[in-house]
Amino acid sequence: MKKCLLIPLALLALVSCKEKQAAPRPTTPMVHAIAADTAGLGRLVGQSGRRGGEGSVALIGEPGGVIALARRFQGCDRVDNVDGRPVRDSLPDFAGETFDAIIDARFTPYSRLLASDPDSLRDAAVINSVAAWDSVCWRSRTDAEPLLRKQCAKLIILTSPLQAQWGMFDVDTLQQMCGGRCFVLSPVHVMLDEAYAAGARSIAVWTTRDVRDSGAWEAVFAQKGWADTNLSVLAPEPAVDVRTELRSLLRQYRESGRMLDALLVDSYDVDLVLLRSELNLIKAEGTLEDSSFQAMISPDFVLLDPATTLIGATYATMREHHLFTHRIARPSVQYFETAESAEGLPRLISISSAYAQSTYVPNLD
Repeated sequence: MKKCLLIPLALLALVSCKEKQAAPRPTTPMVHAIAADTAGLGRLVGQSGRRGGEGSVALIGEPGGVIALARRFQGCDRVDNVDGRPVRDSLPDFAGETFDAIIDARFTPYSRLLASDPDSLRDAAVINSVAAWDSVCWRSRTDAEPLLRKQCAKLIILTSPLQAQWGMFDVDTLQQMCGGRCFVLSPVHVMLDEAYAAGARSIAVWTTRDVRDSGAWEAVFAQKGWADTNLSVLAPEPAVDVRTELRSLLRQYRESGRMLDALLVDSYDVDLVLLRSELNLIKAEGTLEDSSFQAMISPDFVLLDPATTLIGATYATMREHHLFTHRIARPSVQYFETAESAEGLPRLISISSAYAQSTYVPNLD
């Protein structure tokens, strides 16, 4: 298996594929090329998700989101580890689990690819997922032989909202073609699902201009088929404090004329405690503008962020499908960055947590 990733993707693209069932939309040529490689990468994909509790949870995407989410997973204690009740028990919820934090140094920032080559963003999700399912990594970019030390991923989280639209479909389709069973989550899917399950029917998303203009949230929302639900994707004017940005967003949403049932904050840096306090101030201050904001906020208002929602969805998925390792140990995080060898092959470089955090997110608390 350690030779699987040593097949040049340039050669894979030349392999003719067998006829497959018609997909809802075309996949990238890379998906068909990998699926046709039944003795190499296609076989590896076919084995994904078939080892039960063995393996790691792979977090794949842009540096800030991957590192922040890995740290949240490592310190999470929201439920009772025995029966899953939402009661803290002073034990890590993901005790014994290994998280592979895969920093996509090769393709990020993803917003750059939207304007130049969206298919590269789709290919990035496929390449990085296949690498997560393999058991090889390298010590450095110049290593000639891989170092066998990495677990195969049993669950993948594509941390960027952009890859919910450009990439997740291709990863899912590749597994369907090859017979893989690994669960793949995205912040867009899990946040929309949780808001809808909570009864929200008028939903606002607080995101960046790049993500808003990409249409990624609307595309996933349209796939849900919720005829009774409205979605507004907003990017408030940048400000130095959350108070100003929140009011900018609420002014934009007020123009819709709808009640606000849920606010989905599309950022791994959000401080929900601070944001909730600002929402409480809106109720208390009593200015004319704040009164108008308060009038449009539903009594059953829901506030969601990607880290908390992904942690909940991951725990629920692993518990339902018996994917926990059940080892007595603290959760561990292994950091990797994506790279490309001189031959054009995808590879994961093992890096230290200190290097990852100082190089990619030097101001992370």
